[in-house]
Amino acid sequence: MNFILHLGLGSFHRAHQAVYVHELRQSGDMGWAIVGGNLRSDMAETIAALEAQGGRYTLETVTPQGERSYTRIESIERVIPYQNDLASLIAAGADAATRIISFTVTEAGYYLDAQNQLDWANFPDLRADLAAVQAGQAGHTIYGALVSILRARMLAGAGPVTLMNCDNLRHNGDRSRSGLLQFIDALGDAALKAWVLERTSSPNAMVDRITPRPTPDVAERVKAATGWDDRAALMGESFIQWVIEDRFIAERPTWEMVGVEMVESVQAYEEAKIRLLNATHSCIAWAGTLAGYQYIHEGTHDAAIRQMAYDYVTDDAIPVLLPCPIDLERYRDVVLDRFGNPAIADTNQRVAMDAFSKIPGMIAPTIRDKLARNASFDSVAVLPALFLAYLQRWHAGQIPYTYQDQAMSPAAAHAICEAADPIAAYAADTTLWGEMASHPKLVETLRKAYARVQAFVAERGPLKLV
Repeated sequence: MNFILHLGLGSFHRAHQAVYVHELRQSGDMGWAIVGGNLRSDMAETIAALEAQGGRYTLETVTPQGERSYTRIESIERVIPYQNDLASLIAAGADAATRIISFTVTEAGYYLDAQNQLDWANFPDLRADLAAVQAGQAGHTIYGALVSILRARMLAGAGPVTLMNCDNLRHNGDRSRSGLLQFIDALGDAALKAWVLERTSSPNAMVDRITPRPTPDVAERVKAATGWDDRAALMGESFIQWVIEDRFIAERPTWEMVGVEMVESVQAYEEAKIRLLNATHSCIAWAGTLAGYQYIHEGTHDAAIRQMAYDYVTDDAIPVLLPCPIDLERYRDVVLDRFGNPAIADTNQRVAMDAFSKIPGMIAPTIRDKLARNASFDSVAVLPALFLAYLQRWHAGQIPYTYQDQAMSPAAAHAICEAADPIAAYAADTTLWGEMASHPKLVETLRKAYARVQAFVAERGPLKLV
């Protein structure tokens, strides 16, 4: 039996990668299973439920037409409860039967700046993790944890292992690998660095499935449909996609047998997904919050918000992605149909988070490309303008939910909002804009876009706090 050690047993992993392994096993290939756990003490109830259920849980999927189906997923063979020293996770990673170590931690969890360098200055938890690993303790960032695991694997002589990123980070394998090697350099562990360079690989991948945070009514529907009181039930849309570069240093599952696209380069798929889906998702979440909606589908069905998203993709995103092997106009329309699915009930709160990572990763590249062509970028500028209006509402305590942003400095964000010229201050933020910060064309275009957003907000009236 070969194992995948997965770090981060959240909803997305269980609705995506674990499903593909389950389908492979259902096809008769029982040679692979998942062992998984979390690097932090969050999700304690879900982890406990999964452990009690032997790693099994029910996935509810919903089509845009509202058709629901239920599958019991049985690919997670062992759930590792959280412990501060990560001893069981480290042991699993050092086991020779573990051929792949995969992880889902969200974009902000890689701590990379616009130059793909570890941002030590702005992330005290990254610095604390380095100190912990230097002191012989387990790390709890993705880099510290991987160092702890890979050191143990190296000492055990357990053989090569593929490091598989399952996040929306652009060039996710290359960039997470770079961050890991920088972390190892900061440790000064030359032996581990040499081992990682020789004995690991990090394929880039594109992952896609909308997976909202589970709500109690999901478990209620699962019980009504299956009779099982499943305490780890979750739901996702029926659409699913996974594209992976076939660069595995050790054995891998025959994922192509269950619909995974194994390719030489993931770049075209990755850019289409990040710019046409992820950026559009954030656009609708920020605009929807400003309009007083709770859910993504509500904003998608609002004609003004849908037009903002449509114009962004059509006017600015698609032109800079051509030529492309993907039918981008069809992809745009499929994405908007997916977002409009009311049965998903995905919240603006979930999608709106982490803008200080999403703007530089998902939105700024299109502006950069348009600037390079000396072309206008009025439509894409609406997206960061929406977030500035959103940020000002946050600053005033007028967002009806808790905003979470791992890459944001709250003090810096409040300072932007309090500046004499908030738009200029916003455009000057290097976390968001990198080398484009304070570019005259960026400032000018953001001003025009912000005026449009203010008119949109004024039409909706005061935001209701709930």
